[in-house]
Amino acid sequence: MSLATAPACIKLHPDDNIAIAARTLPKDTPLDFEGAPEGLLAREQVDMGHKIAIVPIAKGQPIRKFGQIIGFAKCDVSPGQWVHVHNCEIGTLSLDYAFCSDIPPDPEPILGRTFQGYRRADGRAATRNYVGIISSVNCSSHTSKLVAAAFDKALLADFPNIDGVIPLIHKFGCAMEYGGEDHLQLTRTLAGFARHANIGAYIILGLGCETGQASFLAENEGLIQLSLPGKAAPPLPLVMNIQDLGGIRKTVNHAVGVLKELLPEANKVKRVPIPVSEIILGTNCGGSDGNSGVTANPALGIASDILIAHGGSSILAETTEIYGAEHLMTRRARTPAIAQKLLDRIKWWEDYTAKFGVVINNNPSVGNKKGGLTTIYEKSLGAVAKTGSTALTGVYNYAEKITEKGFGIMDTPGYDPVSVTGLVAGGCNVVCFTTGRGSCFGCKPVPSIKIATNTPMYERMEDDMDINAGKILDGVPLREVGEEIFEMILAVASGQKTKSEAQGIGEEEFAPWPIGPVL
Repeated sequence: MSLATAPACIKLHPDDNIAIAARTLPKDTPLDFEGAPEGLLAREQVDMGHKIAIVPIAKGQPIRKFGQIIGFAKCDVSPGQWVHVHNCEIGTLSLDYAFCSDIPPDPEPILGRTFQGYRRADGRAATRNYVGIISSVNCSSHTSKLVAAAFDKALLADFPNIDGVIPLIHKFGCAMEYGGEDHLQLTRTLAGFARHANIGAYIILGLGCETGQASFLAENEGLIQLSLPGKAAPPLPLVMNIQDLGGIRKTVNHAVGVLKELLPEANKVKRVPIPVSEIILGTNCGGSDGNSGVTANPALGIASDILIAHGGSSILAETTEIYGAEHLMTRRARTPAIAQKLLDRIKWWEDYTAKFGVVINNNPSVGNKKGGLTTIYEKSLGAVAKTGSTALTGVYNYAEKITEKGFGIMDTPGYDPVSVTGLVAGGCNVVCFTTGRGSCFGCKPVPSIKIATNTPMYERMEDDMDINAGKILDGVPLREVGEEIFEMILAVASGQKTKSEAQGIGEEEFAPWPIGPVL
């Protein structure tokens, strides 16, 4: 089916009083969704992904999409009218959390599939093989970049199994309470990257006087010293401080020398068959539009279900983009404790944003609204479609290690680099990233598969998008696109480069979450 012959709009649920424009609809376009009243026309132009009323909606009445309330009419709305911020407001929801009332049965297990990954000596499964330089504080960031820059393509040519040497740098690490919540969360995040299966070797590089001491990171998280086979004790130093080593140039020379000794050992890994059950998928969305919840996110939900049937894990993040849809998650929770932990995180966000005079409905962004999203409820209901249909088996704090198989949720902000940093620190070894406006995202050391929600953006940004889920609007079955995403997850886990990897994107996106005051 071509775009020209596809339905003009889509009604997603029998209870909906709006439909979604499948393409830009000029004024007087017939609205031809299934069950549409005869003679229903667009009263004004409605852009692709935006909403259009299909029945009269009185002032104060709920506006429904996905069968759920996404807002309330600010004024009377007539059939055929465009529905957006000018006539829809957020209002207040009364949600029934109904803990564990709708726990889905476990999917029928799928056995035997593998991907070609790296098996670490301690059993972890990796999809890439990077060497990391972990900065404990922003003050060592430039030095870390200088160390990484020394390992150009020519130097790495003799080490074909190493994907690169990456500086994991950030804008944080000092002016915080020693041992406080911020310090411990940063420590947990940095340690998550140090221990990540995709990091074959690493050093920790500090300045020396910061609050977030490199030695604290190593000792508090039980990170081991680096040692080489055949080398006599003591092992190579894991922690290096610029002040102790005599400045930037001496530190760079020393760190480069240590890493050169590590490269041959890090290069020894070979790809081997690994069960699909060892894929931990991080799911995220950025630059979302009105079609995100119609195409890419539900297709990714199908891929998540298939992965979980293989015994793998799929983790949703962005708690501020669950807001207004959390009742759907608590119903699927395996235990009341899991459901309550999610609600506790929602309440934490309400309190946290209130301290700064901010409301969570400040999200959606400008681009989200231009793409058709009106309220945070609408954005969240579309975002949680990435979770598929299986039971919720765990809720994790930011950067907490992912321990359970199945569908889980990690508490992160909605800001993409910060969110994905938490997912990777928790152990995700592949990321799927849906976008409607065209977010160009990468996240070394983990590959990021970008999934477009609509065909015009995919065609405009084909060098950045891996999969076009917009073809669902043209009549391609949702299941077919979900299976395509799943197969790409396996191919990318086996070494196929994503579009972001091909362009070298992913170093600047390392962004640990600072939650407290800067002192």
